[in-house]
Parts: sequence; C-alpha cells; structure tokens
Amino acid sequence: MEDLKKKGADMNDKEIVFSKSIKAGKRIYYLDVKKNRKDEMFLAITESKKVVTGEGEDAQVSFEKHKIFLYREDFEKFMNGLNEAINFINQKEMLEVIGDMNAKADAENVIDADADANIEAALEAIAEMNEKGMELDGEIKIDIDFEEPTL
Repeated sequence: MEDLKKKGADMNDKEIVFSKSIKAGKRIYYLDVKKNRKDEMFLAITESKKVVTGEGEDAQVSFEKHKIFLYREDFEKFMNGLNEAINFINQKEMLEVIGDMNAKADAENVIDADADANIEAALEAIAEMNEKGMELDGEIKIDIDFEEPTL
C-alpha cells in the first residue's frame, strides 16, 4: 500500500512540466504547466490564500485554494479578455484620479485654462488609446500646473 502511495505521488510530480509561483501579500499564485493522459499540455492556475482563524494561542492557520484549468485552445481568448479587463481597471482608476484632481482644484478655485486643457488632452489620449486597443503600461504621468490665486 505504501508503494502505491509513492507511485501515485511520483506520477503527479511527473505531470508538472513547468511551475512558477507568484507571491502577492497574503496570496500565492501558482502557474503549473501540466500534461494530461494524452500528453497535451494545459495551464493550472492556483490561488492559495492564508486564512487565520482565532487569536493568540488559539489561532489556527489554513489555506483556501481555488484552481482554474486553462487549455491551449482557450489561451488567446483568455489573454484577450484578461488584457481588456486590466486595461479597463487602469483606465477607470486614471479617470478617477483625474476626477479627484478636478474636484480638489474646483474646491480651491485655482484651476486655470491651461490645467483644463491638460486634463482634456489626457482624457482624449485615453479615449484614443482605448479605440486603438492599446495597453497602458507602467506609470502614467500627467503634468498639470496650478496657479495660486492672487488675493
């Protein structure tokens, strides 16, 4: 019986062709390329989240795991959808930052025509990038000069 368990564990180890772990705060993401019985490769994505219940000496640690299996024929559609979702989040957050900046400037009555023009240009650039399907990479810098009001 012991030999059967070892053999099963060895077979599971052999099915993983490539593995990459990504640590992100309380979560770890595992990307495992595996082979099925027909020797076809697929991607197994696992999210492992550390969960602590109780406090002090009574604290118990466990891990929640969620898996997704992604097959070769779905890679392109999955990546397109993932990129679209990421771009949506990035653009939405940038618009919120610009909106917050506008609200703050309006509240202080210091926004001038140049700042309005800069914000308009930034919004037009975002819309143009979105229409062309371009991705937002890394940092986005917006240079806006605000003039202090003269009293």
